[in-house]
Amino acid sequence: MTGAVRPTTFADLQELIGKEIGPTVWHDVTQERVDAFADATGDRQWIHVDPERAAASPLGGTIAHGLYSLSLGPAFSYELMSFDGFAHSLNYGYDKVRFPAPVPVGSRVRMRLTLLAADEVSSGIQIRSRQTIEREGSDKPVVVAESLARVVEEAL
Repeated sequence: MTGAVRPTTFADLQELIGKEIGPTVWHDVTQERVDAFADATGDRQWIHVDPERAAASPLGGTIAHGLYSLSLGPAFSYELMSFDGFAHSLNYGYDKVRFPAPVPVGSRVRMRLTLLAADEVSSGIQIRSRQTIEREGSDKPVVVAESLARVVEEAL
């Protein structure tokens, strides 16, 4: 399924369970973006921010932080699924986050989303989805995570 889907009800969400949505457009992983992430988080480990030292490593160059790649999940999700038909939505957390492969600086990544569950809870609807972020030219995903979100059909 391509393009943003726009569920507006619990029934709409139920119909999306098990369907892959995406992929997103490609995102360029640049040294400037990795450096900005390092500055924002304080994680300035050399494999991310020292191109000269990283070039001499077995990885052959700098790589993006795993959490940099994971942090793309919300923006990618908004590209694939819009919750503007609900009163509000929020990120509720992540389960089972894995980083199966590195992301060399200079790569391009994109995401596919699969809705795994939509359950009614006291505060609205909890949505569980699998976010799979892939790197162009790689057979292995770079992030696989189960994302949790909550939406409310009506204003509280």
